[in-house]
Amino acid sequence: MNNVIANRRLGNQRIIGSKLVNPEQVVKELVAMQAQDYMQAVWAIGLRTLSTTLADIEYAIAERKIVLTWALRGTIHFVPPADVKWLVQLSASRVLGLGKKRLVQLEVDDRTLARCREIIYGALNGHQQVTRAELLQLLEKDGITTTDQRGYAILWSLSYEGLICFGPKNGKQQTFVLLDEWVPKTRELSLEESIAELALRYFTAHGPATIQDFAWWAGITLTDARIGHEEVKRKLHSEHIDGSQYWMSQDATVQISEDSGVQLLPGFDEYILGYKDRSAVLAPEYAPLIVPGNNGVFQPTLVAGGKVIGTWKRTIKKKGVEVSVIPFEHLGEREETVIMAAERYAEFMGVPLSKLVFDEKE
Repeated sequence: MNNVIANRRLGNQRIIGSKLVNPEQVVKELVAMQAQDYMQAVWAIGLRTLSTTLADIEYAIAERKIVLTWALRGTIHFVPPADVKWLVQLSASRVLGLGKKRLVQLEVDDRTLARCREIIYGALNGHQQVTRAELLQLLEKDGITTTDQRGYAILWSLSYEGLICFGPKNGKQQTFVLLDEWVPKTRELSLEESIAELALRYFTAHGPATIQDFAWWAGITLTDARIGHEEVKRKLHSEHIDGSQYWMSQDATVQISEDSGVQLLPGFDEYILGYKDRSAVLAPEYAPLIVPGNNGVFQPTLVAGGKVIGTWKRTIKKKGVEVSVIPFEHLGEREETVIMAAERYAEFMGVPLSKLVFDEKE
């Protein structure tokens, strides 16, 4: 594992060093932050700021300062409102093509999808915010079955068509809104411009990274990734590290000298998920512990010195939040900084840290 790569990524991703002020700054810099697990994703934003809370992020969503929708790689992301449409369009043709087979398996044909489009547009038109359950109820009322993942597939498809996106929460329920009403003003980019823009912002916020990392993260072909990179490489800096060529911002070439400390990162965090090759920060023997059973579900991670050295979990109770840390190696003096990280998480959640448990394995 390489400390140069790990430390620079920590700094460029705003996990250490200069923090940002508000949620929209974080999302703008990182461009797209995977958010299929909502509570993990909001912490991914919060930890990159000075003092943002969960309430601050939900306010930013309600005020349309950040947008939640299906974007890269066919999954849900937080994205900047100005960039939402070109990000969705960049992924749409590829993921909709791959998803067509699934729609056929679910017996959702073009006629059914067109009827769903009419019903959902009618329900949301006029700046209405309607929960997923209510939308699926409307489809069921019209004779369109939504069980066995049909409802999910329909909403997923209509999101990639650019019809809908997620709105603010209604209690604990996520709502949907019409994308054009929710975000009326967005940038329009051609396919070539989109890939180049994404390349520049990816390497700036995620560097040091390889072109293969970029292709995987963006969900595009390696050929397209190379074309996009070629357009912007004059604005980037490259270094050969351990036999591979890494790209990053021209402003991010200096090794971060400060102690990178200890962080409690959420599951699916960009620090882990933002790269095809994660070996610079995640030892091969620990990888199965981060994604148990290789089921695609990334556990929250304990990071020290830029390296993944454990996992953690939290439980919200009446008295506050309980945090359980499961290190893969002895923590020693690091325990004190883990406590500080857990306190910051509790502060983010707006509740006291009621209990912290170290579950060290023999």
